[in-house]
Amino acid sequence: MTERFTTLRLDQAPEVTAPDGSRVRPLCVLPGTASFAQFELAPGEIAKAVSHATVQEIWFVTSGAGEMWRSQDGREEVTALEPGVCLTIPLGTTFQFRAGEEGLRVVAATVPAWPTDSPDEARFEAGRW
Repeated sequence: MTERFTTLRLDQAPEVTAPDGSRVRPLCVLPGTASFAQFELAPGEIAKAVSHATVQEIWFVTSGAGEMWRSQDGREEVTALEPGVCLTIPLGTTFQFRAGEEGLRVVAATVPAWPTDSPDEARFEAGRW
């Protein structure tokens, strides 16, 4: 089956609120394969801690600063977020992120594509902050 080409400008994408409280602009999707979005937190804002039921993500910081806390199988790590940092959120990882004084913007690939019809994809967890 041949998929249609998709092109979308960031300023044309709707802004929605993710379960963790961050502002998200969903961008392009390869159905069943992957999706791409921009996430944003205002200065000093802290997202709720979550884990994902079926997806994993790769994040890339485009502007601002902050921190990402990740926990999986008894291992924890806090990573400084600044432009140019790329990180992974493997399946089963609990994570939480927060913005510094400048706010924070990241883009992320989700594999497989974020299941828009599943209200249980993001599971609330105990977080660091």
